[in-house]
Amino acid sequence: MKNNTFIETSVSVLLVVLVLLIWNPLHFWMTDMILISMLISILMVFAIFATFILRENVRDEREGMHRLLAGRMAFLLGSITLVIGILVQAYSHAVDIWLVLTLVVMVLAKMGTRLYSDKRL
Repeated sequence: MKNNTFIETSVSVLLVVLVLLIWNPLHFWMTDMILISMLISILMVFAIFATFILRENVRDEREGMHRLLAGRMAFLLGSITLVIGILVQAYSHAVDIWLVLTLVVMVLAKMGTRLYSDKRL
């Protein structure tokens, strides 16, 4: 399954590159046509990325622990980044609601999944 790992890594890197390209802080090349093309590309690459996440198969306990650790680190680092963003924006009195909503959805999804798995699985 080394080829599958290469494909997953390639899709992940492509997603990160596309998101960084759409950031475009200097606004030097973002016409409407390019913007729409970039948004569609991001949606398609994210759909492929989500497919890989949903189809993950664990063959042994060690691999399962690696997947759990990766998920925990992703959640923790994403949450830390959102909290730092909220704190920085709160300091300038301009909190973006999307940062707050994203953090709330992440925490509620984590707790909801945990409660569901404790009772049902």
